[in-house]
Amino acid sequence: MKKIILTAVAVFAFGFANAQEAKFGLKGGLNLSTFTGDTDGLDLKLKPGFNVGAFVAVKLSDKLTFQPEALYSMQGTKIDEFEFEFDNAVYLAEAKINLSYINVPLMLKYYAAEKFNLEIGPQVGFLVAAKTVAEVNGNEGEEDVKDSFESVDFGLNFGTGYDFTNNISAGLRYNLGLSNIAKTDSGDDSKLNNSVLSISLGYKF
Repeated sequence: MKKIILTAVAVFAFGFANAQEAKFGLKGGLNLSTFTGDTDGLDLKLKPGFNVGAFVAVKLSDKLTFQPEALYSMQGTKIDEFEFEFDNAVYLAEAKINLSYINVPLMLKYYAAEKFNLEIGPQVGFLVAAKTVAEVNGNEGEEDVKDSFESVDFGLNFGTGYDFTNNISAGLRYNLGLSNIAKTDSGDDSKLNNSVLSISLGYKF
């Protein structure tokens, strides 16, 4: 993963030196996220969130654009109606795990048509907050669980986009988590990965 990111940064640096043009922009949209991996048989559901941030679109050629981004992203998952036993009693509960990241995708866009593009690129994410919100018998509680998750996440993004105008665009992107985000004890080889589908709108200045 480090080699991939270093290669992308090298392409980025070369692209700036040879770019036809570079434009700054803002983007934001909807996340639908969950976890994959060792989920202990839990029926995990997609949790809605949002993403917002900035990007630089560096035009390398008529077909290729390199786009590094910095995004605040709300991710996690939710669990509906699961049973657990406590003090010889069985309770029905619902829970949400809310993770907040600063994500840095390094995307390479290929324009298959004049306005339509395909994109792929690595991403590094920095965890800024992690909380579990649970509801049991109508009572709700919140707990900080940041110590249970790794502070850095690596993933691969791929997706598609469409430019409505020279300034306004829309995109659909999937983030495949590649690193284990769960902190585990020695001897515990269980893994948990982020899985995020994002829909966004962007504006280039």
